Amino acid sequence: MIDHNKIVEALRRIPDPSSQSDLIEGKRVTDLKVTEGEVFFTLNTSGLDDQQKGKLNFRCQEEIARDFPEASVHIHMKTSGGPGSASNSALPQVKNIIAVASGKGGVGKSTVAVNLALALAKSGYKTGLIDADLYGPSIPTMLNLEGKRPKIYEHYGKPVIQPLEQYGLSVMSIGFLVEPEQAVVLRGPRLSGVLKQFIGDVRWPELDFMVIDLPPGTGDIQLTLVQSLPLTGAVVVTTPQSVSLADAVKAGNMFRIENIDVPILGVVENMSWFTPEELPDNKYHIFGKGGGKKLTQFFETVLLGQIPLVQSIRESGDKGVPAVEKEGHIADIYKEIAVKTVRQTAIRNELLGPTKIVDVK
Repeated sequence: MIDHNKIVEALRRIPDPSSQSDLIEGKRVTDLKVTEGEVFFTLNTSGLDDQQKGKLNFRCQEEIARDFPEASVHIHMKTSGGPGSASNSALPQVKNIIAVASGKGGVGKSTVAVNLALALAKSGYKTGLIDADLYGPSIPTMLNLEGKRPKIYEHYGKPVIQPLEQYGLSVMSIGFLVEPEQAVVLRGPRLSGVLKQFIGDVRWPELDFMVIDLPPGTGDIQLTLVQSLPLTGAVVVTTPQSVSLADAVKAGNMFRIENIDVPILGVVENMSWFTPEELPDNKYHIFGKGGGKKLTQFFETVLLGQIPLVQSIRESGDKGVPAVEKEGHIADIYKEIAVKTVRQTAIRNELLGPTKIVDVK
């Protein structure tokens, strides 16, 4: 007699081709039925190529035969969901994918992305971070990972990359693949290819949140992202002054294009005021006031937080120990931004269906 539980245990021995979980934990096995001498189940092959599908089918047969050599195994392989559905995502093991965007450089977008991801991880959420700012990868420096290289190995006949781990985050950046002083010279198709590798060829674990640090603007990387992944939402980073605000509107409007339609979860206003370390109660609005609030009104969203311009944030990033890793007022601000981001994500998931992968011509 074939034991149903032992079939489940056999399938648990098989690693998921696209994540660091097994087939059961990765929810690739459904409709499992066991009768006398026969085993039936459906295998979800979303995000897998033909070679991976073939090897996975063979591995399932092999593992079940180890325990029940007499069993006749019937596997129905199918792709779950229609084209562009969330279940057909290249990262089915990731629950929420959040893009951090800005219209221009120099507004502290990467600092916000890193500290947001770390704050989510410290709140107990399994979190990953993709450095999609391919021309200016700063995350290796900010996470003290300069000079580190990810492991590359074969998995189901396909070379895969193991993301680096730091401060509880799973991290991938082009900065791990080139020397710090090496210029990254890539044109559109190759830029898109690198980002697709970070999505499809990196063996990401089960994650509650994936934070993606985008380059400034609305170029090839942004378009490739919305064509490759169903984004849960976007966080727009700005500074208070009008010049930054105008560019942030453009960055946010890209997500609001009809056939993209990615919700904007909220706005982070960075460098909101200058506070001298020796005068913590003083606020000097060097870049003006109210820019973040104006942006929330334009996008009909919320202000996730205002971050002051203080020396310790810059020093923390340069030393590879981000502000959230330290106790204090600044860490608390980022943690509150994370709390509000989780709340906005929950509201978005309750009110709206999964974002679709879009076809941008």
